[in-house]
Amino acid sequence: MLGILLGSCDNDLDMKGFVCAYDPVNTRFHQSMQWNNDHPYREITVPDDDYLLYVMGDSHVGGTKNLDAFFNDAINARAVAAVMVGDLTSGHAEDYQTFKQHLPPTDSLLTFPIAGNHDLYFDGWKQFFSLFGSSTYLFTVKTSNATDLFICLDSGSGTLGRSQLDWLKSILRSERSGYRHCVIFSHVNLFRNRRTSSTNPLVEELYVLMDLSVRYQVDMVITGHDHVKDVAELGNTTYLTLDALQDGCSHAGYLKLFVKQGNIEYDFANL
Repeated sequence: MLGILLGSCDNDLDMKGFVCAYDPVNTRFHQSMQWNNDHPYREITVPDDDYLLYVMGDSHVGGTKNLDAFFNDAINARAVAAVMVGDLTSGHAEDYQTFKQHLPPTDSLLTFPIAGNHDLYFDGWKQFFSLFGSSTYLFTVKTSNATDLFICLDSGSGTLGRSQLDWLKSILRSERSGYRHCVIFSHVNLFRNRRTSSTNPLVEELYVLMDLSVRYQVDMVITGHDHVKDVAELGNTTYLTLDALQDGCSHAGYLKLFVKQGNIEYDFANL
C-alpha cells in the first residue's frame, strides 16, 4: 500500500511569521532527505492479512482532550500505526512541547506525522524537525499475503515544490508496481466542496497529482486542512478529507482505515 502526505503557502518564498512558512519547501525537503539517510524507513509486519490504521489531522494543539482520545482509541483498537496529516499545532514552540508530552510511546503506537501550514507558522518548521524529523518519507506494512506502501509528503506550504515532486514521481515509477495497494496522505485537500479561505493547492500541481494517481493506480488520497469531511471519486482513486480533531470543533473526528481480506475500507469516527 502506498501513502502520500501533502501540506500550504510559500512557493519557495522565505517569509517569517504567521502569514507564510519561514523555511521554503525545497529546504524542508532536502533536510527531510538528509534525516531519512540516517533513519531507515519503517517496515511494519503484521501476522495476517488484516490490519488497521488510524488517521487524524488538524488537532491544532493547544487543547489535548481530542488528541488523547484519538491516541487511546487507536491503542485500544490495536491499530498498527497512526498517521497525522498536519496542522498538529499552531507552530508555537510551547504547543510542540505540549504535543510531545501527549505522544504515546512507540511500543504502544507508531506515529507518522506530516507538517501542515499551521505547523510552519512562527518559525515552526524548526520545532517540527527537532521533534519529528522528516516530513517526506515512506513506510510499509507487510502482511501474510502482500506488502503495502505509504508515502508521506510535505505540502505545508501549499506546494510540493520541484524537488519533492520529482522524488514522488521517481518513487511511483520505480516502487509502485512492487506493492499491492497505494494510499496517499496529504495535508492540503485537493478538492473543494465548499467556499473557504483555506489554502488551495497549485492548479498545475493538482493536475500532475491527479494524473499520477490514475497512472499508478493510487487507491486513496487522504487529507485534512479543510476541517470538514468529504469523499470524492476520480477514476479508481478515492479522495478523503477529514474532519478536524481540534478541541471545541462541533464535528471533531478522525478516520479508521481498514485492510480486510486484501481490500481497503474506511470509516469516519466522531468524538
